[in-house]
Amino acid sequence: MLEPGILFASVLNGLTTGAVYALIALGLTLIYGVLHIINFAHGAALMLALYAVYLLKTQLGVDPYLALPIVVAGMFGFGYALQRGIVNRAGHGRDENILLVTLGLAIVMENAALLVFKSDTRTIETAYTLTTVPIGPAMIALPKLVAFAGALAASALLLWVVERTELGRAIRAVAKEKQGARLMGIDVEHVYALCFGIGFACLGAAACFLLPAYYVNPQVGAGFVPIAFTIVVLGGMGSFTGALLGGFLIGIVESLGGLFLGESLGQIGIFAIFIAVLLFRPQGLFGARA
Repeated sequence: MLEPGILFASVLNGLTTGAVYALIALGLTLIYGVLHIINFAHGAALMLALYAVYLLKTQLGVDPYLALPIVVAGMFGFGYALQRGIVNRAGHGRDENILLVTLGLAIVMENAALLVFKSDTRTIETAYTLTTVPIGPAMIALPKLVAFAGALAASALLLWVVERTELGRAIRAVAKEKQGARLMGIDVEHVYALCFGIGFACLGAAACFLLPAYYVNPQVGAGFVPIAFTIVVLGGMGSFTGALLGGFLIGIVESLGGLFLGESLGQIGIFAIFIAVLLFRPQGLFGARA
């Protein structure tokens, strides 16, 4: 019988991790909701963002949290240029081509990182890396609390942009009816590239919140891909609310799975949820039947 304090600490750890998962999944959800494609390069792009944070810290001494505007802006520009320069042109307007293009980009990114950084796993140290904060009967690492608050703030900002701004109205118009949006004078290709850039910017923010308590190597992004896809499917393809709540749920399931089954088997629950959703509610928690 587990003590309530241990169970509480596990749930708390799952919530802090789930907030970052949700931020990663929100970027994927935005790209899918507007461009109607699954971006297989999402995990590889997160890996590049983690390396950017690592280099800023080790080469220039920039704290990961202070690197947030630099990495977010850089990832936005990278995503925008990638969509306009490669994905849009090489896809020729066909979804199956775009899927293959993003898969190819993921392979190129991972192998480029392997060439430059080798296969070594790297971490950074900060003055607060080992700092803990008491919350009730549990002790939680300070970087995880900062990641939780930062991921929630970034998610709220993204939701505000989509729901309350002119850009958000353009995004929603293109997502719902791109031909009608084009007739209304909206530059659809520009909106596509913006959404790709914003999705990558979410990865940049997530990297800044992750690295003080995480690691980076050329394959690290691959571990986040099935988690992000599961969250998107669980919440409902294209649903921002679903992605946010799905991230918390998956984070808790992973944490409790690690507690009861061991760290190596902790993700079994994630894939069980993924299969169950596909079997019993394929439209997700907040999705609608087509």
